[in-house]
Amino acid sequence: MKAMRLILNGKKAGLLPLREAIIAARELGDIEVRVTWESGDVERLVQEAHQDNCQRLMIGGGDGSVKEAVDALMQIEESQRPELAILPLGTANDFATACLIPDDYAKALRLALEGEAVKVDCIQADDQYFMNVASGGFGAYVTANTPTELKNFLGGGAYTLHGLLRTLDFKPNQGKLVTPDQTISGRVIVSAICNGRLAGGGQQLAPNAKINDGLMDVVAWLETPAESLITTIKDMFDSEVSGEYIKRFRVPWVEWCSDSEMPINLDGEPIARKRIRFEVVPKAISLVLPENSPII
Repeated sequence: MKAMRLILNGKKAGLLPLREAIIAARELGDIEVRVTWESGDVERLVQEAHQDNCQRLMIGGGDGSVKEAVDALMQIEESQRPELAILPLGTANDFATACLIPDDYAKALRLALEGEAVKVDCIQADDQYFMNVASGGFGAYVTANTPTELKNFLGGGAYTLHGLLRTLDFKPNQGKLVTPDQTISGRVIVSAICNGRLAGGGQQLAPNAKINDGLMDVVAWLETPAESLITTIKDMFDSEVSGEYIKRFRVPWVEWCSDSEMPINLDGEPIARKRIRFEVVPKAISLVLPENSPII
């Protein structure tokens, strides 16, 4: 690949090592840079690139920027949709990390210019799309309602999470998870809809997930009696466990229905819904990946 348009998160555009890496990478191929300034710029710049007949785009940012790019790409007819590469510039970069896309600027740019694109799935959530993970319930509640210092405690272990559940004014959502094979009713503490494997800064929610198999990995943690809470929280962090309070399954679609709105986070985009349908869109995005990527 000898030509590419890079859509760069404006917050990162001034990084000197990044600028130097882009200049050096231009010896391998043509890189046109566009920088975001405000909300909606990624969509506008993707559409602009499409109108300019760009065949390959690179999004420079974190998981949220990747989601914005995928949202915009999915508005383009599939036969005309540009290929997508990723330059990891976020805090966590969970999706890129699971794909083994290098976090070294020069290596990521080289991959974007010279690597092969593979058809991969994305997930549609009503009228939005995402590539990595949608979380519902407690995780989304924390993201939306607590300061960064408190969020940083998440991932610190079962006892820390237990303390947070007791401290925060969080009430599980009563509702139903409907899949092609079953309906699960109960009060949900946490749910996760996974196309990728990682979330929350490297937490493995679905270590066996593939992004080109037409399926999503779903995890649901149901309200748990006090005497079983510590054990169940530990089970939540064990990707092999599925039982009375922790449910795991792989399906092409799932629906959530409830009387009250559940907070949901779509790769960093907070929403709240009483009803929402998640459905895999198979092989919708041509994504540039390293040859040894374990996620395909």
